[in-house]
Amino acid sequence: HAALEVRHLGGAAVITKSFARIHETNCKKQGLLPLTFANPADYDKISPFDKVSIQGLTTFKEGVPLNLHVKKQDGSEIDIKLNHTFNEDQIKWFKYGSALNQMAAKAQARA
Repeated sequence: HAALEVRHLGGAAVITKSFARIHETNCKKQGLLPLTFANPADYDKISPFDKVSIQGLTTFKEGVPLNLHVKKQDGSEIDIKLNHTFNEDQIKWFKYGSALNQMAAKAQARA
């Protein structure tokens, strides 16, 4: 239910130092981005007042890290590398919005 809650609240990504395997998989199936900091110390660089955007989603590929662009409250900006464990099929889940949406689209295409 943890992945459903993030989706229900309008979240698009979960960024953390590490994941339990089942939570990471459930996030992927719900069309969310479970991401980890390439450098765990970067976690401490983000405050609740920062504005963040994830860059690299238009070229999202297996094995290629994404970038978190952070705009600090004082106007400064930093970039943080984020890792993911998506494979090509799981990337499709993200692009469709969830694994269920992808399955529905495939079924509709066959009909």
